[in-house]
Amino acid sequence: MTAEQTSGGRTAGEPAVGEPVPGEPAPAGDPRRFLRSGRLEALPRRWRDKVAVTRYLAAQALPTLLEPVTERELTDRLRELSYDPVGTRRVMVDHGLVQRTRDGAEYWRTERTEYDA
Repeated sequence: MTAEQTSGGRTAGEPAVGEPVPGEPAPAGDPRRFLRSGRLEALPRRWRDKVAVTRYLAAQALPTLLEPVTERELTDRLRELSYDPVGTRRVMVDHGLVQRTRDGAEYWRTERTEYDA
């Protein structure tokens, strides 16, 4: 490994496999194409795109399956990913990706997605 290579064998600054190249648009099927500067401005209208974006954001905000987090912690994580963290959280629950306690104090992701590492 040279000084310019990372532990993954890539050259420093080179995107990882599956990551979009900086400055280039994300491929057509990639939910990241709906993000601007890494944040979702609004959910897409098409159902298929909405589901893909929701699944992607759930995997990003709650990377560990079944790990309980508080409502505030999940909202703070989603705030980094979405301009409407509360609405995004609601959609995740509605789609069955995230479960919550009856009082809404804790949330956890219940479904593995294609966006899991």
